[in-house]
Amino acid sequence: MSQTTWKPHAQHGELSSKDRDHLPENAFAFPKQRKEPMTDASHVRNALARFDQVDDVSDVDRDIAFENIKAAAKHFGVEMTETSWKELGKKSHANSSSHK
Repeated sequence: MSQTTWKPHAQHGELSSKDRDHLPENAFAFPKQRKEPMTDASHVRNALARFDQVDDVSDVDRDIAFENIKAAAKHFGVEMTETSWKELGKKSHANSSSHK
């Protein structure tokens, strides 16, 4: 099982490109690719909703990202019902406000 690399970061709310560029790798669900920043609950919900849309990542990258999302969700009080990243993208996510 992968271990989380995510750490809470002081930057919250909407991120400009410049803000995002200055975030450390450990603020992202996918740290190596610097994809899906998670600086608050809204960003965690976005990372859940977009997880299956992230391209050019390996299963190991997805394992790490899922552990990071779980850690960030716990930190920010975002409820998750998924127990594996393979469940993401197949149904609506808990507390997600981005239904289409």
